Amino acid sequence: MVAEANKGSNVSNLELLNFPGGHQTFELAMKFCYGMNFEITPFNVARLRCAAAYLEMTEEYREQNLISRTDIYLNEIVFENLQRSVEVLSTCEMLPLNIVEEIEISKGCVEAIAMNACKEQLVSGLSKLDCDGESKELKDECVAWWIEDLSVLRFDFYQRVICTMGRMGIRSDNIIASLMHYAQTSLKGIGKCQIWNQSRTNSSPTTIEKDQRTIVETIVSLMPTDKSSSSIIPLTFLFGMLKMAIMLGATIPCRLELERRISFRLEMVSLDDLLIPSLQSGDSLFDVDTVHRLLVNFLQRIEEEETEDYGYESDGIGYNGHGSLLKVGQLIDAFLAEIAPDPCLSLQKFIALIEILPDYARVIDDGLYRAVDIYLKAHTALTEQECKKLCKFIDCQKLSQEACNHAAQNDRLPLQMVVQVLYFEQLRLKNAMSGSSGDVLLSQRISSGVPSAAMSPRDNYASLRRENRELKLEISRLRVRLSELEKEQLFMKQGMIDKAGNGKTFFTSLSKGIGRIANFSGQGGVKRQKSSRKSRGTEGKNGRSKRYSVS
Repeated sequence: MVAEANKGSNVSNLELLNFPGGHQTFELAMKFCYGMNFEITPFNVARLRCAAAYLEMTEEYREQNLISRTDIYLNEIVFENLQRSVEVLSTCEMLPLNIVEEIEISKGCVEAIAMNACKEQLVSGLSKLDCDGESKELKDECVAWWIEDLSVLRFDFYQRVICTMGRMGIRSDNIIASLMHYAQTSLKGIGKCQIWNQSRTNSSPTTIEKDQRTIVETIVSLMPTDKSSSSIIPLTFLFGMLKMAIMLGATIPCRLELERRISFRLEMVSLDDLLIPSLQSGDSLFDVDTVHRLLVNFLQRIEEEETEDYGYESDGIGYNGHGSLLKVGQLIDAFLAEIAPDPCLSLQKFIALIEILPDYARVIDDGLYRAVDIYLKAHTALTEQECKKLCKFIDCQKLSQEACNHAAQNDRLPLQMVVQVLYFEQLRLKNAMSGSSGDVLLSQRISSGVPSAAMSPRDNYASLRRENRELKLEISRLRVRLSELEKEQLFMKQGMIDKAGNGKTFFTSLSKGIGRIANFSGQGGVKRQKSSRKSRGTEGKNGRSKRYSVS
């Protein structure tokens, strides 16, 4: 470079633009040229290799030049060890990307990390066989100790490492554990004041927020797609990623993917997970639209499972799907009761969450009635028509005894619903007194569930599934009613036991009083008996005297 620069004029100063590694790396290269000893380490080998390529230190000028010396160190020392490969790859972040990619240092480190992880997986498999009787901590230590090491990588290098691991056959649980640890490490700076601050959401995102959004989208894209791994990812982690994706303004496909994964296990979700704060100003406090989409995906999954299960099963038709649907119904009723006091919650969104669930998703409507009552209490400006529109979703026949008693005295309900509650409660009492607690209705449903010969086999099967679901729902209702009657009977027995003391004194005093009356009446009877005997004796004497005088 000096010779080429001196062709036109004498040059006393030569600047090396964009020299990889800076002046410290140049000093090491200079020492190598002058035969001065220094140590090649994982922290400087990448910089030395890039500097050697920049300075064209090839074998044409000297045997075992700096390029060959650094390549030998990389192949024999670095690439044989996972931890050293991670250290070298992390130092590549400070170097020019074009030179790093051209000399393929990053590619070699990524493949070395994945290959060594595969070796560790094989060793850990053998170690788990030896550690069957040991503690869980020892097994976890044997599985993937390298998870924490990968958290130091930049997200673009980390993405390449995880993709290569997936192609080489690393287990899904190890990949998921690495993703969770990387997310906790790289997204630690997101605080609550930053998440739900309305003034922050309206302003343009900063560079840090853009990087965090990219990290969230990258982690979601790296999640394993096989069905076996869907149950491994904790729901708390998925909800945490969803909240961050909403706050950081991630892409719609990223949020939809998280919602899809959550909807697969919606029956296992807790109420606190669904309480996602809303970012839109003037809207409700909680993100109702996201919960609505989760319900839509869940119901689609249930419908697809019912379609795939075409045929007769030994353990009952649609049992698992119906049980999941009942759990989700209880969850949504609790969610409705939680968001009902929000004054900004519109009636349209509230009704949309109610009507999306089918009727057989609720055994009893007590939870729904409670949510509707809270909403009516918090929104006093509703018209009579709006109240009727909201209350029509409550099935009065599916209310418990306690709910019926409350509804009969609730002045917030429309008069028509109160009349229905009283009517069905009277009908229930009549059936209970007559002894027919829904047997007639059950027999009618069974008789109506006989498939017609003119129906196709698929329609036949669908009809049987529907009737089976209704019968299970009816049995669940009868169980609830039976438990209510048992509670009432228990209360009656307890009341009789509590009054037993007072009852004994009453009956004791009553029996004593009756005894005194009996004694008094007995003495009077004796006296009357004696007087009657005397009169009869006198009459006998007189009679005899009369008879004697006549004779």
